[in-house]
Amino acid sequence: MTILPAIDLKDGQAVRLTKGLMDTAKIYSSEPWQVAKRFEELGSKWVHLVDLNGAFAGEPKNLEQIKKIRENTNLKLELGGGIRDEDTIKMYLDLGIDRLILGSIAVKNPDFVKEMALKYPIVVGIDAIDGFVAVEGWAKTSEMKATDLAKKFASCGVEAIICTDVSRDGMMSGVNIEFTKAIKEASGIETIASGGLKDINDIKALLEAGIDGTIVGKAFYEGTLDLDEAFRLVSKS
Repeated sequence: MTILPAIDLKDGQAVRLTKGLMDTAKIYSSEPWQVAKRFEELGSKWVHLVDLNGAFAGEPKNLEQIKKIRENTNLKLELGGGIRDEDTIKMYLDLGIDRLILGSIAVKNPDFVKEMALKYPIVVGIDAIDGFVAVEGWAKTSEMKATDLAKKFASCGVEAIICTDVSRDGMMSGVNIEFTKAIKEASGIETIASGGLKDINDIKALLEAGIDGTIVGKAFYEGTLDLDEAFRLVSKS
């Protein structure tokens, strides 16, 4: 299983939200690249980046901080938030981002995502509220079931699906493993759990369930998960 520590970027700062609500943002660092460097020191191979401002604006909004993270670490970086067209994908890849997360556009134009996945390293982000897909930075809920969306990306070149239970995001109430497994079953591709992770017991549960990966956010920032311990546990599995 791959652990992907997360850095959410808002107004150039590293923050965490509760249930995706922008007005709940808690600032953890004004220098996000230093947070990324810490993740690297702890043994991480990946960092999961989200441009929160970009997710709402539909275009990149935290480029300077993203560049600093790239310049100051050797981590593999995946990035989502506001990526709506091929030019933005190319721009980020030229900056050294390793793979791009397409979220809202995956609902509106799945064919575009499939086309991009044939040419570039693409991950689909499926965020759900009560099983239905949330879009536009989680500000809106669509009428599409998350599992139905996942089925659209089976065998089309998408590298992975990151599935987030929005109701658990930032709540540290436990990962929704059944939801994650349903997404994996529907798509047949690598599936990464996001939302709700609290402590080492969640890591153990994810390993037991055979989940491919998980995003670690507030649990690290609030000190309820020892990342070093989590990496060591995963390396033994």
